[in-house]
Amino acid sequence: MLFPVYWMVNSSFQPSGNTLTADFFPWNPSLAGYTEALRTQGANLLTSVIVSLGSVALCLLIATPAAYALARFRFRWISIGLMAIIITQMIPSIVIANALYTAYNDLGLINSLLGLILADSSHGIPFAILIMRASMMSIPVSILEAALVDGASQMRTFVSIVIPVSRNSIITAGLFCFLFAWSDFVFALTLTTTEAVRPVTLGIYQYLGIEVGFWNVVMATAALATLPAILLLVLAQKYIAAGATSGAVK
Repeated sequence: MLFPVYWMVNSSFQPSGNTLTADFFPWNPSLAGYTEALRTQGANLLTSVIVSLGSVALCLLIATPAAYALARFRFRWISIGLMAIIITQMIPSIVIANALYTAYNDLGLINSLLGLILADSSHGIPFAILIMRASMMSIPVSILEAALVDGASQMRTFVSIVIPVSRNSIITAGLFCFLFAWSDFVFALTLTTTEAVRPVTLGIYQYLGIEVGFWNVVMATAALATLPAILLLVLAQKYIAAGATSGAVK
């Protein structure tokens, strides 16, 4: 399973040419592929970073209080709301993208960073709500009631108690929202038509037709595109393990 990843890195250090004729190890490594990749895809990488971080911020800003409300309060419509959230996870991205294109065209959000952030957040917010709600439901009610008895408002309780206690699930949800936005291709392909705003996933797709004879450049771009996700997963793995299982056992 890891061999394609190794071959991607190996090919990125090859001088040039077809990957089929490359050695199994880059005996004479060359950084020419990375130099060319940064020159041609550097702007696209920056676009992906901005869109992904913006999507994380928007997802957590909306999903965190929504998850707390769904976990803390008891209303008849909550089960309906949860069902609606689950249903949104079943809708293919291409269906949402086609509907968004018409709305974006009327609102002037085509080829905009804000448009991509909103589109990617539409996929990350429902998932983040489900992850964080499961964690927040395991918070002892006595802690929240004690804060209210001491005079704290609902907002103060949420900020000072719920968020710190739910740190692992919030980090987990934020990381998945980042990965959703970073790896997005459908929204980028549908909602952008110029080179002014182009994520790296779409850049690689269109890059293949131009640099198909220089696979070291293509593979170097792919390696650079996977680096942020790998670093985040390594740095946050303990939070992911704790956040993904929190709320499973009470």
